[in-house]
Amino acid sequence: RKNMPFSYSNQLSTIVGYAEQQNPSMILDVGIGMGQYGFLLRTNLENINLFEINGAHARQRDKREWRVRIDGIEGYPGYINAVHEYAYTNLYIGDALEILPTLQAGAYDLVLAIDILEHFDKGQGSVFLKECRRVCKKTVLVSTPRDFIEQEVVANPLENHRSHWKEQDLRVCGFDSFLPDSLSLIAIANGKQ
Repeated sequence: RKNMPFSYSNQLSTIVGYAEQQNPSMILDVGIGMGQYGFLLRTNLENINLFEINGAHARQRDKREWRVRIDGIEGYPGYINAVHEYAYTNLYIGDALEILPTLQAGAYDLVLAIDILEHFDKGQGSVFLKECRRVCKKTVLVSTPRDFIEQEVVANPLENHRSHWKEQDLRVCGFDSFLPDSLSLIAIANGKQ
């Protein structure tokens, strides 16, 4: 990947399409990066235009009109921008391993962890996946590169790649279903019922 903090673009339609099929009303996006998943899910799941046109006047939709709650966790405050502030209901800024344990068990219908797992070492990653499942009552979707990609970012060490996950590693953590993708492992697990 050349541009951080973006995911592979080829997985966008697979992940957003899957999320739409789940029709969640409560979503947690962990490691929101530039916020593209929050923005796409906001527009697609609300099934509305972000702007309402009433006669000759257009107004931005008010957050109080949303039916879907999309919360996000981001470890690097420098990424937060107007897209985040609009698309996400609540933003938690800080270490996901510290924030997740403070969230209510089973609070979310869908938890997304898109291209964040490789930023943890294996031990931390296993704890992270367990916490994602704990806060989710239905579906957890995790995406991680199929091949290990060396990545060290001096300006933001949270972007450094620390581990490589294979299908078997994810299966051990309870992820038993995989969506097709040539560059990423996109794994699905049930949340804690």
